[in-house]
Amino acid sequence: MNSRRSKPLLIGLAVLLSIVAAAYLFKSYKAQPQQHDGGKPGKPGLSAVAVVAETALQGDFPIYLSGLGTVTALNTATIRSRVDGELIRVAFREGQTVRAGDLLAEIDPRPFRARLMQAEGQLLRDEALLKNARIDLERYQTLLEQDSIAAQQTATQEALVRQYRGIVETDRGLIADARLQLAYTRITAPFAGRLGLRLVDQGNIVQASDVTGLVVLTQIQPITVVFTLPETDLPAVMKRLRTGESLPIEAYDRSDRIKLARGKLLAVDNQIDTTTGTIKLKAQFDNEDLALFPNQFVNARLVVDTLHDVTIAPAAAIQRGTPGTFVYVVNEDKTVSVRPLKLGPAEGEKIAVLEGLEPGEQVVTDGADKLREGAKVDISTREPAALAP
Repeated sequence: MNSRRSKPLLIGLAVLLSIVAAAYLFKSYKAQPQQHDGGKPGKPGLSAVAVVAETALQGDFPIYLSGLGTVTALNTATIRSRVDGELIRVAFREGQTVRAGDLLAEIDPRPFRARLMQAEGQLLRDEALLKNARIDLERYQTLLEQDSIAAQQTATQEALVRQYRGIVETDRGLIADARLQLAYTRITAPFAGRLGLRLVDQGNIVQASDVTGLVVLTQIQPITVVFTLPETDLPAVMKRLRTGESLPIEAYDRSDRIKLARGKLLAVDNQIDTTTGTIKLKAQFDNEDLALFPNQFVNARLVVDTLHDVTIAPAAAIQRGTPGTFVYVVNEDKTVSVRPLKLGPAEGEKIAVLEGLEPGEQVVTDGADKLREGAKVDISTREPAALAP
């Protein structure tokens, strides 16, 4: 009985000792000093905000007008046969670049040579008749002076000479036409350019009335781009044109990231499209590297003016809020200040600052959402990107 009574007492004593030990450990933990603000005990402080900053630059800032355009060949021609006959030779390769006067194809010339021979033979016959008529006329005129022939007969002979002279001129015209038709059997390039795909194979009978032709030739060096601008941009363009200056223009790909070519403005259309409120412009490019291709869509950028020695800031640094348009400028003590700005035109990732920022000052481009006036910052710098020329 004694052992049964002592067993619960032992269990209770063990539980009580455990509670006392736990309370002692908790009290000891609370008594230890806590670490705050970089390991300094007891005094929690404000930590610096990690940001990325770039330096404002100074330079020339071009002002662009942008519009969607289509590349068009300077000249385009569908090469057709000007005579009917068998296509006996195709002298070009598809996609070949040719010069003006290069042979492209040849029509069977034999029928045209035969017609030329016929015309030349007829001319010889009629020239002989004309010569004989002139001899008779000279004899009749001598007899008329001797009053040995009627004047009517002499007049008739004069008319016959004029008739043969007309026939001879007609024969010469027929010979010229026959020679021209023979020359048309050799089809040549009318200008330098690039050939497309062959539309007719050798051995086919071609006719001058064929619509499709033999091949399409396009002149792509130089090449043009036709693009549109809003009518509100027209005064700025015409102002520059009136000065006689050449307006540079750049062509970019569809993504508007890769510059394909640089050229100059060639012409402005003479009327505004009333349905879209836009006007067409044409620019010309040398296209030496063949970066532009007919019917290609491009983004055209026309330079209408340039701001000289202006402050250039990264567009990512521009903030908008209660102060208006502003940036966070990094001070020498690694704090930031709110700086209101007056902005100019923007281009890509850069923007011109007209007032409020000086070249060489650092502005926050990443992490600005965590900042306020006077905040401490930990700066990670980034090299400023140069403005595209």
